Amino acid sequence: MINTTLGLFLLLFAASIPVAAVLGLLGLALGGLYSSLPIHRAIGEVAWGAGTDFILFAVPLYILMGELLLRSGVADRMYEAMRHWLSWLPGGLMHSNIGACTMFAATSGSSVATAATIGTVALPQQKRHGYNERLFLGSIAAGGTLGILIPPSINAILYGYLAEVSVPQLYLASFIPGFTLAALFMLTILIACLLRPAWGGKRETSSWHERRASLAHLVPPLFIFLLVIGSIYSGFATPTESAALGVLASLGLVAWNRRLSWKVMRESFEGTMRTTAMVQLIVLGAFFLNFVFCPSVLPAPWSSSFALSAGARTGCCSRSSSSTSSWAASWTRWR
Repeated sequence: MINTTLGLFLLLFAASIPVAAVLGLLGLALGGLYSSLPIHRAIGEVAWGAGTDFILFAVPLYILMGELLLRSGVADRMYEAMRHWLSWLPGGLMHSNIGACTMFAATSGSSVATAATIGTVALPQQKRHGYNERLFLGSIAAGGTLGILIPPSINAILYGYLAEVSVPQLYLASFIPGFTLAALFMLTILIACLLRPAWGGKRETSSWHERRASLAHLVPPLFIFLLVIGSIYSGFATPTESAALGVLASLGLVAWNRRLSWKVMRESFEGTMRTTAMVQLIVLGAFFLNFVFCPSVLPAPWSSSFALSAGARTGCCSRSSSSTSSWAASWTRWR
């Protein structure tokens, strides 16, 4: 069964099918091949169970926080501050890209929002200062990935929910890896530009007066980070409640910068709904696939062999057990 699962998984991915559809189709295919039950009838029950947990409400809130910060003007000022402090290094503004991505990732929790925000600000600088295009774009793409690692991370919430792991503990464990990865990105840029000085473009210098003055632009993202993360570890709020506090702070920041308008709110809500729908579909697909692997759906030899092959825990299907039992009772009545 494990070979069939991996084969179908790779085949569907090679066909460029979206991740959520791959997980759902894989669950339906495995159920049709190895189960005698009509598992497609359980999709509604699984979808309800996958979408009503309180912790998942943090996902659209963190996404909305990132969307608001994207339109608040904070990214422009933050990037300018990073430019004053980091552009003297070999690699110039590419270090500013990593630094700004690190700061924004610590407030948005989203890789998409991080890469889009910093990319919008940084891209015009590439040709203006003569940077190597591939290395410059790579610094933005690499820096964007910090959004899924540095708290508050949306991916950590999803992993904690699916694996039944404490989200605050995941946040605490990701601090050092996140900032270490950012430092390694900057070290890679530094070495590349020392070996190939032409890739580093025109180096800029700033006075200490400009650097000190730019520190004020780093206060808003630092305040939001401390508010969101500090409220969790002080015991004042849960991850979901801290996300709500972050949204309120972001709204206040947008209003402070005189960017608050119906257009900004509409675009923020549209972006939030679009991203949340994509994330929730992936969660639904993962839950349905997990449901298919439960011993009450697949015959015991198949489910146990898959669990042993994957190195799964004994309670790997615990989140699907209630959906399984209620669906099985309903299916018995339908028969």
